[in-house]
Amino acid sequence: MRARLLGMVWFLVALLVFGLGVPLALSVASAEQQDLFLDRLTALNRFSSLAQQPLTDDQPELLRGKLDRYAEVYGVSVLVVNPEQEPAVDSRPVPGRPAISTADPVVATALQAALAGRRGSPGSLLTPWDGDPLVLAGPVLADGEVRGAVVIVSPTDASRESIALWWLAIGAGGLLAFGLALSLAVPVVQWILRPVRRLDEATGDLVSAVVSGRDVDPVGDAHGPPELRKLGRSFDRMAASVGDALAAQRAFVADASHQLRNPLTALKLRLVNLEGHVDDAADVHRTAAVAESDRLNRILDELLAMARAENTRGDLVPVDVDAVVAERAADWRVVADARRTTLEVDTSVGPTRVLMPPRGVDAILDALLDNALKFTGPGSAVELSASVDDDRVRLTVRDHGPGLREEELVRATDRFWRGNSHQNVPGSGLGLAIVSKLVERVDGELTLVLPDGGGLAVTVEIPVAD
Repeated sequence: MRARLLGMVWFLVALLVFGLGVPLALSVASAEQQDLFLDRLTALNRFSSLAQQPLTDDQPELLRGKLDRYAEVYGVSVLVVNPEQEPAVDSRPVPGRPAISTADPVVATALQAALAGRRGSPGSLLTPWDGDPLVLAGPVLADGEVRGAVVIVSPTDASRESIALWWLAIGAGGLLAFGLALSLAVPVVQWILRPVRRLDEATGDLVSAVVSGRDVDPVGDAHGPPELRKLGRSFDRMAASVGDALAAQRAFVADASHQLRNPLTALKLRLVNLEGHVDDAADVHRTAAVAESDRLNRILDELLAMARAENTRGDLVPVDVDAVVAERAADWRVVADARRTTLEVDTSVGPTRVLMPPRGVDAILDALLDNALKFTGPGSAVELSASVDDDRVRLTVRDHGPGLREEELVRATDRFWRGNSHQNVPGSGLGLAIVSKLVERVDGELTLVLPDGGGLAVTVEIPVAD
């Protein structure tokens, strides 16, 4: 947009400079031509008046002294002819210029007009590249009769040089004005587009900012045109409203999950206490109700974990990755043994630390290991590895379960999303969504691949703390 605006400004400035410069240049050329024409016309009228008596008395040689003197001073050739268009007297030849010839078509045309009683005109516009001389002819009248004609052939070098200098000055002035306008146009266009650029950047940052809970940087400031400043302030109000709405939604989810935990726990206790107090037919439904209450408890736990993962206002803390991996592997190995699954751990992180939200690495490992163990059958293995590569800690959990289809990988981190083949497996579909939010918080990277041999490998890369 900046390039288009500058292009439009440059085009308008060029059009203005051209529209003013060309008429000015033509006006200067016309003025120079008119000055030359009037000066030579005055001389022509003078010689026409002086030639009346000598031509009437048939003594044209009386004019030679005046003609020679004029040619010597001004470098202009003069010729006097009789009514038959025959030369009567002329000035001495001007050095470097040919004598006037009545056979010259331009001279002959001018003489015919003069002998017909008409005076010469300035002719076409004088330009620096036009080297033709100015030819003027006028009749010599005596008692109303044409007794001959006077023709002047004047060089135009001085006038053409003057026009060229004027045109160069006009061109230089136009270029200077064009350059000055361009130098002023760049900061003006930048001033106009600064709010637009900030709005564009803020729009791109709005979604990620409000979803992650960060404040959107305000764009409404004192720069730019009033209309764009008003638009920026409107955008700030809109972004604040969206952020407040999403923050209220997160608070509601967290509060609701927390408030529902106590009555749900009491409900489960009541169902457990009914064991042995209901008949066998009703006990089936009691057992199912207990299972559903456990499922609701897991969903509430994951909703709380999601709320904590989306809360970006808390500080990041340094975390010893090796210690957390060892601790979580020990806890989940109990679950793996109960499911007759092997949990293989390979860690080479050492004393490396990363910056994460409190218990963020724990939540990532819990979510990944929970998913892997749920989808891995008895007698198989789940592999957990941790390593450091290029200032990034890489955590990988690989299972040997059914895995996902290639087209399902892009949706695996969506909230509550579950694959069609996993509908009968307990879970809420929030595990990878929680991991994605925690990794996004620290500018990490989450990768899902389908390894050879089946299953799913989930890799989390987290920057090493400075």
